[in-house]
Amino acid sequence: MRIVDSQVHIWGANTPERPWPARAAPQRDTPWSAEEVLGEMNAAGVERAIIVPPSWEGDRNDLATAAARAHPDRFAVMGRLDPEAPGARDRIPGWKAQPGMLGMRFSFHTPVLRQPLIDGKFDWVWAELERAEIPLMVLVHHAYLDHIEKVVRAHPSLRIVMDHLGLVSTERDAHAFRSLDRLLALRACPNVAVKASALPCYSDDAFPYRALHPYIRRVYDAFGPQRMFWGTDLTRLPCTYREGIAMFTEHLPWLSAADKDWIMGRGVCEWLGWKL
Repeated sequence: MRIVDSQVHIWGANTPERPWPARAAPQRDTPWSAEEVLGEMNAAGVERAIIVPPSWEGDRNDLATAAARAHPDRFAVMGRLDPEAPGARDRIPGWKAQPGMLGMRFSFHTPVLRQPLIDGKFDWVWAELERAEIPLMVLVHHAYLDHIEKVVRAHPSLRIVMDHLGLVSTERDAHAFRSLDRLLALRACPNVAVKASALPCYSDDAFPYRALHPYIRRVYDAFGPQRMFWGTDLTRLPCTYREGIAMFTEHLPWLSAADKDWIMGRGVCEWLGWKL
């Protein structure tokens, strides 16, 4: 079974030479490097990971692409794009020529990050990504899924992954999953997949997080193993990396060996075009 983490972050320090925009707080106070992530991956038996540049650093991909260039068999990237930046449209045709670049990731999980979506600043992007066959990861909460559902239905060839099951980072257990049906309704759209990522962060339960298992089963029943991708968002995980893996590989007895092969790595690689 190949284990591929569908989301990890790396980031540098906030310095005058490389300043962060004032729009989000980091998951940890100190920077987190690709080498540190590699060490965690090696210890836990994770073969590959997809680097998602974090929102607090701004719309830059330099550290992620450098990591993919240095470790092409271990890292790939879902990069960030500012749709209002000069030359943004011109960057899309050559987007996947960047080292390790598989697609794009947009974050709409805070008011300041969500407002450009609501204001239509991303409206031109969807058709361009569909035309260039660039897959997309999106972080958006259930309450705002209608904005993305319109995109999903208008651009049926645009592959979209819904991150963290659309959950809110400050919510837990039944309260966090109270509107899960809004996400599950997208199961009818074959261009939509979901990241069952960072799930221990959304429960007050202890490992193996049995309170989450019924919700995982509902997601599995809706999307199936080929459109459901495991991941950790490692730098905010409230358990060990091995426990984050074992929650799926050892404590969900209804998953078959074939299911786990898809969920734990094969599925996200095939969906994004990261050759196995």
